[in-house]
Amino acid sequence: MAVQSHRFFRLCFALIVLSFSTLVVSPVILHAADKQSDQSIKPTAAKFRLTYESVTLPANEKMGFMGGGFLYDISDWFSIGPFAYGALTGQRGGFITLGGAAELKRELTDALELNSGLFVGAGGGRGGFQLSGGGLMLRYHAGVTLKTDHFGHFGVGVSYLDFPDGTIHSTQPYFAYEYPFNTLVGSGWDYSNEAESAPVGRAFQAEQELAPVFRTYRIPSGVLADNGAAQHRTIHLMGAEWNRYLDDNWFLRIESEGAMGGKSNGYMQILLGAGYRMEVLDGTWLKLSASAGVAGGGNVATGGGFIVDGVVSLQQRLSEHLYAEVSGGYVKVPETNFRAISLAGKIGYHFFTPDLGEETIPMSDLASFNGSRFRIRAAHQSYLKDAPNWRTHHANLNVNNLGIQLDAFLHENFFLTGQGLAAYSGKAGAYMTGLVGAGVHLPLFGSPLFIEAEGLIGAAGGGGMAVGGGLVWQGNAGLGYQLTDAHSMIAQYGYMAAPKGNFRARVLTLAFAYNFSLFTR
Repeated sequence: MAVQSHRFFRLCFALIVLSFSTLVVSPVILHAADKQSDQSIKPTAAKFRLTYESVTLPANEKMGFMGGGFLYDISDWFSIGPFAYGALTGQRGGFITLGGAAELKRELTDALELNSGLFVGAGGGRGGFQLSGGGLMLRYHAGVTLKTDHFGHFGVGVSYLDFPDGTIHSTQPYFAYEYPFNTLVGSGWDYSNEAESAPVGRAFQAEQELAPVFRTYRIPSGVLADNGAAQHRTIHLMGAEWNRYLDDNWFLRIESEGAMGGKSNGYMQILLGAGYRMEVLDGTWLKLSASAGVAGGGNVATGGGFIVDGVVSLQQRLSEHLYAEVSGGYVKVPETNFRAISLAGKIGYHFFTPDLGEETIPMSDLASFNGSRFRIRAAHQSYLKDAPNWRTHHANLNVNNLGIQLDAFLHENFFLTGQGLAAYSGKAGAYMTGLVGAGVHLPLFGSPLFIEAEGLIGAAGGGGMAVGGGLVWQGNAGLGYQLTDAHSMIAQYGYMAAPKGNFRARVLTLAFAYNFSLFTR
């Protein structure tokens, strides 16, 4: 029996590697086919999907599980992309997983589509390793989607949710909504645009903002923690926010943050919302927004996990691309008495990307846009014990994580990075970390080899890691090999520690990286 379990676990691990490798490799196939010539490039069809299902836990407990993510078409029948799931109703607020999804699809008519797919990810939450084990999650689905011209796509189907190393194995129906769109991504970094720039109309460009967020929750007296004791009066959070403008005023927003200070390490939230901005002075904007999402962990009483917030922000443009923003707001969990005043500060990056349809785009139409260099790394990280009390349980076990690392190259030798990882083995289900930082990239003597070093800071928690309030730092250095113009393998050795906790670990990383270009101005 133990041999069968071991074989099954190895099979699951192989599926993870295959899934994340596909996530990175397939854009090469896509853009090799879509790039018509040196004078034109074809947009990629994509969609933002939300799903909802009621998962059965042990003892017939029900957990409303919401998923959200992006799927990019590799062909007419295959899509891939990043996805996340989180508890929305029930008793498991904070049960969150991150990973990648792949889907097969077949059109029956112009309006009707059959699809089936696989999600491979890591995470967990309330219930700890008793529910999620090491944290590995597999989700299979089969369904049908109805496409409409003006209201998006609507889907129904059946899914199977499996934590192979835990106790969740559930089959249930699901419901889905999709918003289709097109995006323009170039494989590799050779998309320099030397054509004469021309004025760009508002209809041809999409305005966007991306910023790291530092937030504090001020919690009034009378709010109780999940164990019934008084909730600690502050939670310090760190994360990232993305805004996409629909016109000059209205925007959509996605935000994800984790606790890095206070006494609620392991708390995490993912929010989706909309807002409106008004220019009050030249370069100064007033912004109003409302959001809802999933949240929990860190002994914060979020009930089933549903949370709402409203925010007022003042934004000041510092340059053509940089801005500073401060905000105040109110956050509430409708199911419990958790509530807080929210204060935040951001230094963000403002840019435009082409807003386009399905038609092939002549490169001359992109004369006002530059091919900005980005890289995505599908990473496997192992934490090796470096302190006797680095974990509150299973301190003798090392921890394995899966995650995504996204790099923006400001210069050919310098990049900014944002990274998210979650545990999939080592009895650390529910452990997650989100990090931001900077790194250097140095090719070696014109060979395919390069060396890199990076410094990171961020939030971590869950899985019994002794991270104090949640603040962690990490340093990595390693060697890479450029397989093609767009692909590389990177091996790193690093160290990670919590300044206010006992967590200390040596970190081994193996990543498969894909270089791509986004057209920005």
